[in-house]
Amino acid sequence: MSLKNPKKWRFTWETQSQSPNLKLFLFNSQSKPSVHHLQAQLNLSKSHLLVTFTENEETSEVSIRVPIPRVLIDPESPVNAKASDDHIEVKLVLLLPVDHPLVSTFDLLTLSDDESERNEDLDLLNPFIMDSDLKSLSSMEGVHFYCRSCSNRLTRSPLKQFVEMPSVNWPEMADNWFGGCCCSFGGASEKLVNRYAHAYACPMGVCMLNSTAVTLCSDDLAGCKFSEKYRIQTCKPEQESGDEGLSEEAMRDFETESGRATRCDSQCGVIHGVNGKSGSSCSKLENHGENVKFKVAEEKTNSSTLLSALPASDLSEKVAPGPGCCDSVHHTQDYTDEGGIHDVCGPSLEDQKTTKDMELRINQRSFLNGFLGDAFTARSYNLSTDIEWKQFVCPQCSSLIGAYPCANGDMPVDDGVRLFKCYISTSLPVGEQADLFRKYTLERMFTSQLVESAKDELSFRTVVRDLRTKSPMLQIVLVNPNSWCCSGDCLDTKSNTDSVLKLDLHPVIKVLFSDCSSNTESELRVLEDWVTKNQADEVFMLAHLIKELIETIASAKVEFPPSCTFLQGLSFSSMPR
Repeated sequence: MSLKNPKKWRFTWETQSQSPNLKLFLFNSQSKPSVHHLQAQLNLSKSHLLVTFTENEETSEVSIRVPIPRVLIDPESPVNAKASDDHIEVKLVLLLPVDHPLVSTFDLLTLSDDESERNEDLDLLNPFIMDSDLKSLSSMEGVHFYCRSCSNRLTRSPLKQFVEMPSVNWPEMADNWFGGCCCSFGGASEKLVNRYAHAYACPMGVCMLNSTAVTLCSDDLAGCKFSEKYRIQTCKPEQESGDEGLSEEAMRDFETESGRATRCDSQCGVIHGVNGKSGSSCSKLENHGENVKFKVAEEKTNSSTLLSALPASDLSEKVAPGPGCCDSVHHTQDYTDEGGIHDVCGPSLEDQKTTKDMELRINQRSFLNGFLGDAFTARSYNLSTDIEWKQFVCPQCSSLIGAYPCANGDMPVDDGVRLFKCYISTSLPVGEQADLFRKYTLERMFTSQLVESAKDELSFRTVVRDLRTKSPMLQIVLVNPNSWCCSGDCLDTKSNTDSVLKLDLHPVIKVLFSDCSSNTESELRVLEDWVTKNQADEVFMLAHLIKELIETIASAKVEFPPSCTFLQGLSFSSMPR
């Protein structure tokens, strides 16, 4: 029997979560052979499948050996093989689904040759866990961030303080919580939103994390240059504290203290004024051993000015009402007696901000939701017409590594730069065991967001738009979020079998997609109708990220035969999960 070189033949193993079947696709990417006398023989002792056939009656037999991934195959079940138009399909029966806990334990703990390989496998299979990153970074003495493309160090000095960023929809959650416990004092949630936003500014030396990015102060970045130095002073010294925020120390524990306030009467009790005077008795906030007290200002002022909190040592200079849940941010409640109408909890005229500070506060309100995001994926409710997200590149190699929000120029509005985890490393060499971000890739980060959205919004259709122009660039439909596959080149019967033992199935999602970046006006109208009709989810990303995603998804089409890569006018592909 003469053997042809089978390297032009490729294979793809595929299975679904909770499915007992393993499917094999065999295809020739260079030709479309006519297969005859097809046979498939399973050799479990050598972990391979031997496939033999003839391309026509006159040619010699072709033998191809396909490595089998590490799964539990039922040896007593028959092997089903059939020839399709442009590929060969083989089906095997599994004893247990690939995602069964017993199989996972067997693969990761028994078959791995050493500890490093075992850890790499675990990292690949485990989902992204925010708490894990936060604990790992906090446990280190100091962390530098590096560009993944050129290994350039991005930070001036090691970072030692790490804080988790809140979810982008936390203002809505706060409003729902206060609406349930203090339904008659709706302004409390607005106050919490503003103060919490200020607490999550971008202070120097602090790294804020979310699932896809880290946020650093521009002063912490080496070689970070903007056209104009711009910084928002959200927390001024105690004697200069304004009417929107607590002192820096008090703000640090504000979230902890506010979480204890489950009843209105535990925070602040209103005292009705007599002879034109009013007041309130407020609780104390414990901050590093100091009591932060609040006092009511007796003078009338503009009701739109926000409330502030000052330490007791500064009450002689400035006073302002406390952050009780019975207070309102924009509303000054009036009480009427025989002497007339009097304002309660109104801040003094001394606390009025300058015009510049007021403008900064307005800017902060306008991009509140977007500023709490990271520009990796944004929703329509995160966007603001006043804010433009701009790319941040590595100072050495000019590769895209993050983004920052701007208003009226190139200056970051909050002095913070978001670095995407898929483009940075926490150690050198990049991608080694000590690199905490080695498992992050653009595809996996996007896939995680896509699957999470499908679970939360019950939408499996998505259109990805340019964050700047809002034009659609990628149409994507989630077909199956729980698939497993692996692919490679086939072997001949004389090839070394060592590589067979290292073949693993990897979690992926199956998608239908279309590149819309070059669509005509008529095609865009059809797409917009599709979005409206199917109530498709809309996601906004930087154009560079979308283009890279499209290239990656399109390149994965080679893992399947051509007849399996198109459906309903869309291309079929897979993405790592």
